[in-house]
Amino acid sequence: MVANTRSRATRASFLGPLRSRLPKNTQDILLPIIGVLSFLIIWQLLSMTGITKLPPPSAIVTDENTRILLLYPFMDRGGLDKGLFWQTWASLQRVALGYSAAAIVGIGLGILVGTRPKVNKALDPIFQFLRMIAPLAWVPITLIALPNVQTAAIFVIFITSVWPILINTTVGVQQIPEDYKNVARVLKISPRKYFFKILIPSALPYIFTGLRIAIGLAWLAIIAAEIVMSGVVGIGFFIWDAYQQNYVSEVILAVVYIGVIGLLLDKFMAWLQGAILPEGKR
Repeated sequence: MVANTRSRATRASFLGPLRSRLPKNTQDILLPIIGVLSFLIIWQLLSMTGITKLPPPSAIVTDENTRILLLYPFMDRGGLDKGLFWQTWASLQRVALGYSAAAIVGIGLGILVGTRPKVNKALDPIFQFLRMIAPLAWVPITLIALPNVQTAAIFVIFITSVWPILINTTVGVQQIPEDYKNVARVLKISPRKYFFKILIPSALPYIFTGLRIAIGLAWLAIIAAEIVMSGVVGIGFFIWDAYQQNYVSEVILAVVYIGVIGLLLDKFMAWLQGAILPEGKR
């Protein structure tokens, strides 16, 4: 009897932590799967009943063209006939260029505006006006101003994603505690040391917030950006071309790719923020 009691106690002490972890881990995995499956089932039913004209999710697997795109993402037959990996890769390169330019300009200009109240008052109305313009509205203006379509597409990505970086950097610089500034004056810290030891560390959480928002906007702008690039490899132009040819299943599959890549980009920025910022400033 005593032995059985001890064995039960041993099993309980061993399984206790496991049971406490298992429900949470199971929920983290199962609940998203249930949510996605429920969404797909509802979509399937709506398509089958004719409430929506969109093809059901099953069409992505049953349609021959989308099945080829799904199974052979690295396909390359030359020209525009490429798999979705190469389409997405070409778009990511354009996003990288536009986003990098937006980060450099946004952070640099944000620091300038944040440290110069008069410059902020002069430029803030212009910034607020320009940031309200939708990416698609920039397409015709960009085509007129920049005859090179590659440059035009990168500019659309840049002008879409620069504003959250600029505004958040400005706010971060303005939020530096007065105590820090007073200590810098008393100790007569050099401008270079003040910049790297006080300004940047204090504004970094705001800067990362802007960068994380901007990466999503840069990726969202890819369709608008690649509309200006007729006849090029890219996920945005692929969607536009498939829509014009009424290949709805291909459009849906490409949209799924865009969503997955966007999610991965956001997770990467979140990881980078967590790796650079101290625990208390994230």
